[in-house]
Amino acid sequence: MRLRLPARNAPKRWMVFGGIGMLVVAIVMFAYFGPEIRANEPKASKTALLVPVTVAAVAVRSVPFRVQAIGNVEALSTVSVRARVDGQIVEVNFKEGEEVRKGSVLFRIDPRPYEAALRQAEATNARDVAARDQAQAQERRYKDLLEKNFVSKDAYAQFRTNADTAAAVAEASKAAVDSTRLNLEYCTIRSPIDGYPGKIQIQLGNLVKANDTTALVVLNQVHPIYVSFAVPEQTLPAIRSYMSAGPLMVDARPPNATESAASGRLIFVDNAVDSTTGTIKLRGQFANKENTLWPGQFVNVAVTLYDQRDAVVIPSQAIQNGPNGEYVFIVKPDMTTEMRKIKSDRTEGDSVIVASGLKGGEQVVTRGQSKLTPGARVRVES
Repeated sequence: MRLRLPARNAPKRWMVFGGIGMLVVAIVMFAYFGPEIRANEPKASKTALLVPVTVAAVAVRSVPFRVQAIGNVEALSTVSVRARVDGQIVEVNFKEGEEVRKGSVLFRIDPRPYEAALRQAEATNARDVAARDQAQAQERRYKDLLEKNFVSKDAYAQFRTNADTAAAVAEASKAAVDSTRLNLEYCTIRSPIDGYPGKIQIQLGNLVKANDTTALVVLNQVHPIYVSFAVPEQTLPAIRSYMSAGPLMVDARPPNATESAASGRLIFVDNAVDSTTGTIKLRGQFANKENTLWPGQFVNVAVTLYDQRDAVVIPSQAIQNGPNGEYVFIVKPDMTTEMRKIKSDRTEGDSVIVASGLKGGEQVVTRGQSKLTPGARVRVES
């Protein structure tokens, strides 16, 4: 009799059958979801390869040709107001920094001593005029007597001398009256120009001396106003040539200013080049009605020589520099990029005028160049 032992391979069979079942389930799920997964896979891969960039169109337009420089604003005229007579300041009729008009009263000096001096001078003049009239009357009487031979010529000559002397004395006293009256007028100090006063150097109540070294106040005229600047001597022939054909426009703008540049005209070219710096000094005049420019400011100056027509213009941030020089990335219609070598001519503000390598209407990359290679596909962002 043979004993039947339990099959030792039964668990292995169940493991085999379980694995086959899982494989069947996996095949069914792949068959169901596989097409959708395969359809989405290329899209995700394709999207991941697109490089985000910003672009700008290559423009063709008229661009002014300008000579750039750094300038300094200068007042049209500067006046240091000083007293012309001695005395005490009794009035100050303006505020520091506020515009004053020509002829307006700035200071008054105590006039009483000069009023008294004027009255004395007028009295002296009246006395001398009376003496002159008396001497002239005597001279006329003795002239009649001389014609009738009642007096000698020597006697008449004495009276003629007395009359002439009295007339001279009267003229001198009249001049003294005019001088004293002028001193009285000097007690009222008026503005000689339209301008802006600075800080008052000698305050109300102080004594001042005539023609003292310290000015009472300094006035600056700013309407119109000058801007002086220097340019390299190499630009002088072009400036003189275009200046002979008509006035040249000059723009001036303070650094980091948000308002538009002030416009003026070139009025002065120095008569010699500075040999130490190789530059020549120019000056522009500006109406400055809005007080855009102020004496002492440093400003960016541009002298417009002519308008360059059909210039190819791109933003300056589009230009890259490599071992072979300047280049830009072009975005082609199929949204791939091309690396294009260019040659720039000059800079105008935030734009660059391109001499060669580009044509109007093309799209250049302005941001995102560091991630680009020739032929890369891009996604344009606003």
